[in-house]
Amino acid sequence: MQNSTIDISTPWAEVFSTKNGSIYQSDSEGCWYIDFSGKVARFDYRCLLKLKKAIYNLNIEALLLNSKKSADLEIVFICACDHCYILDLMEIIAFKELLEGTFVMLSLNHIIHDCLYRIPA
Repeated sequence: MQNSTIDISTPWAEVFSTKNGSIYQSDSEGCWYIDFSGKVARFDYRCLLKLKKAIYNLNIEALLLNSKKSADLEIVFICACDHCYILDLMEIIAFKELLEGTFVMLSLNHIIHDCLYRIPA
């Protein structure tokens, strides 16, 4: 299980941010911090990928078209992680936007690193 205590003395690099939340990377700890919906949670990369998969698998269109009188809440729980999220429809959309932007920034960073440090053949 992950340690949920947060050491604020370690420097965090902001990876991506929206008005609803932010994702930070801590190179010294080898982990990621997600600040979303009033909660700061620590994830390793494996759990971050599991969270991305869980959020991406939520069918937003089906939730919007559901005419049943049930709560529009989804509980996102990731195995082997200490954190879970209880999200309404707007939070699901905002969280998905945050994760999409984060993984685009990580891909962009990888592409830039490859271009700058590629050894010429």
